[in-house]
Amino acid sequence: MPELSKRTATFTDSVIRRMTRISLQYGAVNLSQGFPDFEPPREILDRLAEVTREDFHQYSITWGAQNFREALAEKQSRLMGRTIDPNSEIVVTCGSTEAMMAAMMTVVNPGDKVIVFSPFYENYGADAILSGAEPIYVPLNPPEFDFDRDTLEKAFMQHPKALILCNPSNPCGKVFAYEELKFIAELAEKYDVFVITDEVYEHIVYEPNKHVYFSSLQNMLERTISCSSLSKTYSITGWRLGYIIAPPHIIDAAKKVHDFLTVGAAAPLQESAVVGLKFGDEYYRELQEKYTAKRDLFLKGLDDLKIAHTTPQGAYYILLDISEFGFESDLEFCEVLARDVGVGAVPGSSFFREPVNDLIRLHFAKKDETLNNALNRLADLRKKIIPRK
Repeated sequence: MPELSKRTATFTDSVIRRMTRISLQYGAVNLSQGFPDFEPPREILDRLAEVTREDFHQYSITWGAQNFREALAEKQSRLMGRTIDPNSEIVVTCGSTEAMMAAMMTVVNPGDKVIVFSPFYENYGADAILSGAEPIYVPLNPPEFDFDRDTLEKAFMQHPKALILCNPSNPCGKVFAYEELKFIAELAEKYDVFVITDEVYEHIVYEPNKHVYFSSLQNMLERTISCSSLSKTYSITGWRLGYIIAPPHIIDAAKKVHDFLTVGAAAPLQESAVVGLKFGDEYYRELQEKYTAKRDLFLKGLDDLKIAHTTPQGAYYILLDISEFGFESDLEFCEVLARDVGVGAVPGSSFFREPVNDLIRLHFAKKDETLNNALNRLADLRKKIIPRK
């Protein structure tokens, strides 16, 4: 028999999704895969019920239904500080996962190099491999997860085609400050590099931090491919509605990649989500307040248990320090945590290029009762997991 593609030999299945399966196996509170257990906004659900009885069951326009793109353009134009053309500057994708893959395949040729900050969302490494690109990893240094400017410029000196910027960052919750973004922008212009942004947590940012859209920086509009989705903002991760916003000449190419990857996002779900895209600013303020309260609840609970952790500036993840338990494998620790303590987490090693095995990722996009249940279980952490020598 002929051998399989060599691409598939260089990365594993998703560790995040694997930990969800392990959580289900042991009946653990799943704080691994980042999806909420509370309902989306009622207005979106009510519209979904109506749509099931209307004529939205066939293909929409490949790159997104017209009214969806128009509503998205109006919303993002207000936020990004420029007028976005819904017909020439947007592609609607099957989640931000496809948006990132389509963006990579639009600008990267096999053999090109791509800068990736570490820690990183695990898909970025696979995206680079599937695109035939070579990643250049630049560390974000804990506990602040800042970067060394000389190290970053040395990465740019290797003549990469693009830099991937996740802001706010998964898994560390970093929100890049304006001065940091400005420095990245200066390097992108100096070395003629595209910047592919993953801004899916754009509305989940904690005071006093502010989200700055990279494309809004001076001279960055023409070289920025902005990727995001509705998943986290409207608690509809299973709807898989993402998008790319970029200048027309980039979108023209991205449309072709998207068309042959997935044809198009689900028509009835696009129609249902339009009402959410038209929410006013109050919705986003309330979303920030909701997640701020959840962050405070969860971090206070961890502090009360004297469990060391990071404090996110954005997104809804924390990295928990497990060094006291002495496990050589953080994956093994997470399996034991799910089985014996009843809490699902993701091994930090799946996010770091560096040899990091003493951090695990948990998230707090859950009902308060779910978070309190998880904290009650974590209270027995040191009783149920014996430190390794």
